[in-house]
Amino acid sequence: MQRVSHHLLLCATATKAKCCDSALGAQTWNELKSVVRELNLENTERPEGIVLRSKADCLRVCERGPILLVWPDGIWYADVSPDRIKRIIEQHIIGQQPVEEWVLKRTPFEKNNDLPAGKI
Repeated sequence: MQRVSHHLLLCATATKAKCCDSALGAQTWNELKSVVRELNLENTERPEGIVLRSKADCLRVCERGPILLVWPDGIWYADVSPDRIKRIIEQHIIGQQPVEEWVLKRTPFEKNNDLPAGKI
């Protein structure tokens, strides 16, 4: 099983769409998928571990969306748009420095990198 470095959860296509426009959410999701692939972050040979991504219907923030939650760091980004995705991934996921001006809140999770993908 692959080691997981991060899991990106994007609240992008809520059925009741209170936090953001559905079209913007879908565009942001498509950009997230594209950038993760382009930067080869799903590569199982990546020493740091793979980066997982999931589209969430709702992360219960309900404002300033799309919202991106970065696990296990517990960083919540607000107002995420397609043009912000690459910087967040390059600076935060690869460079390990959150993009402070876009951080909505922090809720750190306990880190346990011994769990394989699929067993989280």
